[in-house]
Amino acid sequence: MKWTPEEDAAIREHYPSKTARELAATVLPGRSIGSIKTRALALRVRKAQGFSKNNAAIRATHFQRGQSPWNKGKHYVAGGRSAETRFKKGSIPHTHLPIGSERDKEGVLWRKVADTRIKPQDWLPVHHIVWLEAGGEIPSGHVLCFKDGNRRNFSLDNLELATRAEIMRRNSVNNYGPEVAAIIRLNGSLKRAIVNRGD
Repeated sequence: MKWTPEEDAAIREHYPSKTARELAATVLPGRSIGSIKTRALALRVRKAQGFSKNNAAIRATHFQRGQSPWNKGKHYVAGGRSAETRFKKGSIPHTHLPIGSERDKEGVLWRKVADTRIKPQDWLPVHHIVWLEAGGEIPSGHVLCFKDGNRRNFSLDNLELATRAEIMRRNSVNNYGPEVAAIIRLNGSLKRAIVNRGD
């Protein structure tokens, strides 16, 4: 449901000093708490300086420092038929891939090199594997690049290390000439204006 100018005016007037819950209960009864918060964000309306919803009644329901939850140390066993549908210890999910499997992530080919099932290090980019097997290292702050831009050309002659600053200089919009750079900047400004419009 589209927001009316009257509702926007009510948010601008009352949101800085009232909670979204209070607004939903009194000023904007047809709106949910979440939608009021979202609309206030879109309108760039903020809480007034010194505003605090943590009154004594609310603070009384919060966990206090050093307080223990009621179920601390208790073992929970789900009832019903949950035991029948749980994963058994050692079960292998249907999405499991063996070592040596490859997958594409945003144009970069990755290969599975380990099978711990819990570590992201199980997968490495293929060009990293080629570089490391040849005795190379990838120092911190450096990126392993493809010289010809072809992400499927894993030849050692096609791989090079570059600093992140060098990568940024290579990818700068200024490399395309002043006309194209101006168009790219204008496109970015247009996208930001659309996002900030809040409709």
